[in-house]
Order: sequence, then structure tokens, then C-alpha cells
Amino acid sequence: MIMKMTHVCVYVLNQESAYDFYTNKLGFKVKMDVPMGANARWLTVTPPEQPELEITLFPVAPGQKFNEETVKSMTELIRKGTFGPGVFTCKDIYATYEELKAKGVEFMKPPSKEFYGTEALFKDDSGNWFSLAQLV
Repeated sequence: MIMKMTHVCVYVLNQESAYDFYTNKLGFKVKMDVPMGANARWLTVTPPEQPELEITLFPVAPGQKFNEETVKSMTELIRKGTFGPGVFTCKDIYATYEELKAKGVEFMKPPSKEFYGTEALFKDDSGNWFSLAQLV
């Protein structure tokens, strides 16, 4: 029986830039940052109040996992904002929205009332989009 999810992958175009975005703009904590051979590393971050969930910042780069054609296709899709990988929640969406905007986070939608609470949409530095929600 499956008990819980511990890791989720977000494909990023530049791991170093993603490191900066997720830690300095979103305020996440680095859980793992381990070299894995030539030009590769296992990099995970966690929301401050949910350290048991590790978000793997997985680079889209040619190598063992992806060939050049796949990298080109994935890069285009990520930059277009095709992927919406998750929902982050907060206690005060308006304060969090203003804080993240001041740090340079790009929002696609400001906070608005929805049937499940109040939601805003933002992009990471690669183009992945997320929901920021204050649930009812």
C-alpha cells in the first residue's frame, strides 16, 4: 500500500538559477545538494513548513537521461509555460503575493476569489507555473 509521496520532480532549464529562485525568492530550504558525476548534481528543496516533501530541481540537459532532440523539445515546452506542476498554500495570500512580487517573482494572475479559496498563479525562472492558494 502506498503511504505518501516524498519527492516530486520539477524540470528546470538551469539548476543554478533554479537554486537561486527557489531558495532566495520562494524561501525554500535546500535538503540535498550532492554532486553526481560530471556536470550533474542531485538538488532538492523543501517548503519551510513541509520538510518531508523534497522537490527535485532536475536539469533538462543532454546526457544520460535526455538526448539533444528531447532537450530541445522539453526546453521549448517549459519556456512556453506548458507545465503546471503544483499548488503551494499560504496563510495570507495577499501578503505572500506582495512579498514574492517584490522579490521579482512573475505572476500570471493576481489573487482572486475562487470556489476553493483565493488563488494567484506564478512562474518559476524556467517557465513552470504554480498555483499559490489560501484555501477556505
